Amino acid sequence: MAKKKKGLTAKQRKMLIRIIIGVVLLAADIIITHVIKLPKWAELLIFLLPFAAAGYDVVIKAVKHIISGQMLDENLLMTIATIGAMAVGEYSEGAAVMLFYQVGELFQNIATTRSRRSIAELMDIRPDVASVIRGGECFEVDPAEVAIGETIEVRAGEKLPLDGIVISGETTLDTAALTGESLPREVKVGDEVLSGCVNLTGIIRVRTTKGFGDSTASRILKLVEESSAKKARSENFITRFARVYTPAVVCAAVILAFLPPFVSSVKLIDSVTRALNFLVVSCPCALVISVPMSFFGGIGGASRQGVLIKGGNYMETLAAVDTVIFDKTGTLTLGRPEVHGIAASDEGRILSLAAAAEAYSNHPIARSIVACAAQRGIDVPKAEAHKELAGRGISCTLGGSELLAGNLRLMQEKGIEGVTEENSGTKVHIACGGEYVGCLTLGDTLKEGSSDTISVLSGMGIESVILTGDSKAAGEAAAAELGVSRVHTELLPADKVRLAEEIITRGGRHSTAFVGDGINDAPVLSRADVGIAMGALGSDAAIEAADIVLMDDDPRGIITAIRISRRTIRIVRENIVFAIGIKLLVLVTSALGITNMWAAVFADVGVAVIAILNAMRALKKTDR
Repeated sequence: MAKKKKGLTAKQRKMLIRIIIGVVLLAADIIITHVIKLPKWAELLIFLLPFAAAGYDVVIKAVKHIISGQMLDENLLMTIATIGAMAVGEYSEGAAVMLFYQVGELFQNIATTRSRRSIAELMDIRPDVASVIRGGECFEVDPAEVAIGETIEVRAGEKLPLDGIVISGETTLDTAALTGESLPREVKVGDEVLSGCVNLTGIIRVRTTKGFGDSTASRILKLVEESSAKKARSENFITRFARVYTPAVVCAAVILAFLPPFVSSVKLIDSVTRALNFLVVSCPCALVISVPMSFFGGIGGASRQGVLIKGGNYMETLAAVDTVIFDKTGTLTLGRPEVHGIAASDEGRILSLAAAAEAYSNHPIARSIVACAAQRGIDVPKAEAHKELAGRGISCTLGGSELLAGNLRLMQEKGIEGVTEENSGTKVHIACGGEYVGCLTLGDTLKEGSSDTISVLSGMGIESVILTGDSKAAGEAAAAELGVSRVHTELLPADKVRLAEEIITRGGRHSTAFVGDGINDAPVLSRADVGIAMGALGSDAAIEAADIVLMDDDPRGIITAIRISRRTIRIVRENIVFAIGIKLLVLVTSALGITNMWAAVFADVGVAVIAILNAMRALKKTDR
């Protein structure tokens, strides 16, 4: 697929050509009128040439909008102002103002196009074709035609068209478009892969697990497309502001044009000129364009870093959050047990016995013990007659002796002596031939970025709270390790909602965000002011209920989301204050006759260009 050109669009090239023609004609007209004394009608005629070359489309749009009933827009205001300037004898000013206005429009168009192109390139993650294996042959088809369970082949340099499981080959994937993660990911047979990733090295075959419409890439695109429909309060304010502001300014301009000659010594031509300047300044395009573009840029910049924000309204709310509520398991922790400690005189022997006992069990704790033995290179003997004892552990036979692996209750039932147990972590006790060998301590492990996340949030003035369904001992241990003072444990989904509501309303209302990954978190994700889901491994229900999705399951993405939101809101406020401040200043000075039409054009076009360039800063990458 050919790359899109990054130069000017066809429309922009036409605008540039017209501007160049207008500049040449205007320069020639100014020289001619200074060398030759022309009658007024001839002077008007020659200055109409650069005026028409630069601004004929503005006049046409103004007429069309009048016919359609949408009269009060910037095209009409600019048309009235420039034609009015020529009507009062300011021929060169009228043509030059229209020309300068079009220069500003060109810069605005280029800035907007680059911003949209940046996001379009970012979201260009869904390939047009998929190589599907049917009857032993490879066919290129539309990804939407590939059924769940079919096998697709992905070569080096290609994007994965669908989600699935690797069934053949090994490779390295670039996941930056989905997660913002710069380091590639190694995948092999049995690993899950997501659509939108780029295959960097080998050829792999993938058995699809989701249809095209439900694939990760399609869902991301859908979220980003839907985000534009959810306007922030600032965007809605600007829309309402423009509707009231523009007609009010037109009425004020009419009064300014015709009232002063009747109540003062100001000449009619001077008051009309002031009114025309007033009209030029009044165009609200700096606000109408730059504020939505700031949110658009913020959402695009966040997407580039693996944070999907479903609308500008959620970004605005997140910027004001003062409390972040975390689920623990799978959010701050890895969500799977790992061996943290071994209490025995011979660690190798107890790990070997434990792995032998747990070898045929599918329990998460059993799988963790077997994995730990494999990682340490421990030889595991083959036990026989495995029997799972519900709620207690496993009994089997090893070398004619009974081998037990389980909890304290199992040891007590079998009369094993010398067993002690502390409250920290989950214990798996091992006994062989009636003698106690020792125990393994297992527990969930904190994610790499969890401690940094809590620390940075605290530095940002944001309180962290943990709500978890895990045991009191496990929840408090994790909270202590993270430095979180408020933790609630052994909670059902309804309990989480109730506690979230208490946190929101305590001592006056608090703005809260809830971060979770499981299906049981969906109710509280919906109840919080902002719901944040861990997306890559999180449940579909949590992702649908959330307002923001972290694609890489790294809690540090919360910091990224908050920083981007705060920066975007800061840019929006800067643009509002700057644009309104300059416009008010020039409106007043134009009404008093202090500034001319050139200042008026700067207050309109110049301010709009500056505001849009400032809005594009929202696209910049934010450090975690």
